[in-house]
Amino acid sequence: MTHKLWQPGAIIIAQPFLTPVTERATVSSMTRLAFLKLGGSLITDKTRPYTPRLDKLAELATQIAAATRLDPELRLVLGHGSGSFGHAAASQHWPVNTGWTRADWRGFAEVWYQASALNRLVIEALHGAGIPAISFPPSATSQANEGAIIDWYLPPLQRALEAGIMPLIQGDVAFDVALNGVILSTEDLFFTLAQRLQPQRILLAGLERGVWADFSARTRLVEAITPESFEVVAAGLTGAAGLDVTGGMRDKVKQMVRLVEKVPSLEVYIFSGEEAGNVQRALLGEAVGSLIRR
Repeated sequence: MTHKLWQPGAIIIAQPFLTPVTERATVSSMTRLAFLKLGGSLITDKTRPYTPRLDKLAELATQIAAATRLDPELRLVLGHGSGSFGHAAASQHWPVNTGWTRADWRGFAEVWYQASALNRLVIEALHGAGIPAISFPPSATSQANEGAIIDWYLPPLQRALEAGIMPLIQGDVAFDVALNGVILSTEDLFFTLAQRLQPQRILLAGLERGVWADFSARTRLVEAITPESFEVVAAGLTGAAGLDVTGGMRDKVKQMVRLVEKVPSLEVYIFSGEEAGNVQRALLGEAVGSLIRR
C-alpha cells in the first residue's frame, strides 16, 4: 500500500484495507491513556423512551474538561451507552429472524438513527464544555462475525488521540457477515479497542456506586473482583434496571474480567457518575467504586 503525505488542500484517496483487530497498536505521544464510558442509564432516563438527561450531560462534560486541563498528558477515548434511545428503538424495531427482509433492514437503520441522535447530544455537550471531540461511529468503521468484531479501521481514531482530539464512540449497530446485523455495546468496543491500544484504565460510569454483592438490597459493595473471584461475585449480580438489550451488570463484569486476563496491566473501575465530581476524580487517578483487575 502506498501512503502519501497530507498537504493543505490535498485530497487523499487511499486503497481500502481492514485493520485486523488482533494486532496491537500504540500511540507514541501518549503517556496516560484511559477509556471512559458514560452509561446509558446515566445520560438518559432509561424508563422513558428517547429522554436525555441534558443537565447531567453538561455536568459530565464539565468534569471531563476539568480533568483534561489538570492533567494535560491524559489521553481519553470516550464512549457512551445508548440508554433510552438505542435500546427503546431496538426493542421495537430489531429483526427477530435470521432471514432479513427490507423491513428488517429499515429496523436496523432506525436503531442506528436513534443511537446517533443521542451521540449528537453528547458531542454538543462536549463542544459546549470546550472539548475538541470527533465521533467515530462503529457502524461506519467496523464489521462483526457472529457478534464479535473482526475488522475495525482505527488509524483515524489513533491520529485523533495523537492530535489531542477526543475520539467519541458509542454503542451502535454493525454489519455482521453471519447474522446480517448486530448491536455492539460500548463494552464490546472497549474489549476490542483495549487489546489494540493498551490503556491503563477503563472507567465505567453509571448510576450504581459499583458492583453490589446483593444488587436488590445494595448493602454490600464489592471492592475488588479478579478472574478467580468472579464466580463467587456473579451469584449476587442481576441484569440492568430499565430497558437494556445488550445485557446488564453481570454481562458487563464478565466481559471486563475476560479483558483483564488479556491485558494484565489493565484496571477497570465500575462506579457512580451520579455522585458529584466522581468522573473527574476517576480520570485523575483516584480509586472509585469497584475495581476489576488481574
